[in-house]
Amino acid sequence: MPFEPANRPLTANEARVLATLMEKARTVPDSYPMSLNGLLTGCNQKTSREPVMALSDAEAQEALDSLRQLTLAFETSGNRTTRWEHNFQRGVGVPEQSAVLLGLLMLRGPQTAGELRINAERWYRFADISSVEAFLDELQERSAEKGGPLVVLLPRAPGAREPRWTHLLCGPVDTSSSAAAPATGGATGALQSRVAALETEVAGLRATVERLCAELGIEPVAPAMSPPGQE
Repeated sequence: MPFEPANRPLTANEARVLATLMEKARTVPDSYPMSLNGLLTGCNQKTSREPVMALSDAEAQEALDSLRQLTLAFETSGNRTTRWEHNFQRGVGVPEQSAVLLGLLMLRGPQTAGELRINAERWYRFADISSVEAFLDELQERSAEKGGPLVVLLPRAPGAREPRWTHLLCGPVDTSSSAAAPATGGATGALQSRVAALETEVAGLRATVERLCAELGIEPVAPAMSPPGQE
């Protein structure tokens, strides 16, 4: 039976862990399935995340254990390191395009259809904004038999040109008090994109080192400096 948020909403930690697994499966497939350390780095990134979080090892592990009980994630054997995969599409019962949109909403907070199309580039290439809107409408009109709506269109914020969408996987939202922050543009947006790309590259390199160490039967050496996305 598909996961139904109305019966068991995800916690904020569970949503972040799940969406990070979904993201890394598409953007850095060489590091997927993910170790707890790699997953934690992705969860605590300071770019492409809204809100920015600082999960601990214990909090991330607790979220993984809960997601496994919900059949939204599962553990895989990986030599000396335990690794994790998501089971979102089958667990929730949605097509690939809808899963992409929900994953982005969990990671980045409320977004317009145009923002979702741009942010989805590395996950899935939507032909145009209309195709994004079509899948969002389908998610909003999801029948009760399938678990009910998974997204809702928020009222347009003061000064905003378009309304934003948000997910309902963590339960109902108060649309009357929505105050989604506008997307960051200009030089700051370019810098954030660059930092996000570097974080992705570091995550891939770390996964390669972990895999090589596992094959050689040695423990990876802890980094001397905090990885990107952590303090």
